Formats: sequence, structure tokens, C-alpha cells
Amino acid sequence: MNFKIILVTVLACLALLFVAQNIEVISVRFLFWEISMSRAALILFSLLAGFIIGWFANSYLSYRKEKREVHNIVNK
Repeated sequence: MNFKIILVTVLACLALLFVAQNIEVISVRFLFWEISMSRAALILFSLLAGFIIGWFANSYLSYRKEKREVHNIVNK
């Protein structure tokens, strides 16, 4: 099995275990909004947001690298 898949699976399990241990309700304020939610939900949303941002950043950087390589090939 691929090492990256195993690593991601282990890290995801550890993250879920961490989230499951933090279930008390907290109040979160951001600018003019205030919301009460469980700490587990806040951590989970933060992890998902970080994953999505990382995924899009990687896709964008890969796109730019490929575009630059195509541009270099065409201009030779």
C-alpha cells in the first residue's frame, strides 16, 4: 500500500480522536458575529478549511508550473 495513503489515514484517525475528546460547547466571536458550538465542531471545521485551502493551493501551483513548462517548450 502507498505510504502517503497510510500516513493520511493515521493522521485523519488521530485528528478525529482529538476532536472527539473536545465536545464542550464554546462561544466563538468573529467581527460582529457570535456563535455557540461544540469545540469539536470548531476544530473539525478548521481542519476541513485547512485541507481545502491546501488542496486548492497545490492545484493552483501545479497549474502554474505546468503552464510555465508549456510556455518554455513553445518558446524554444
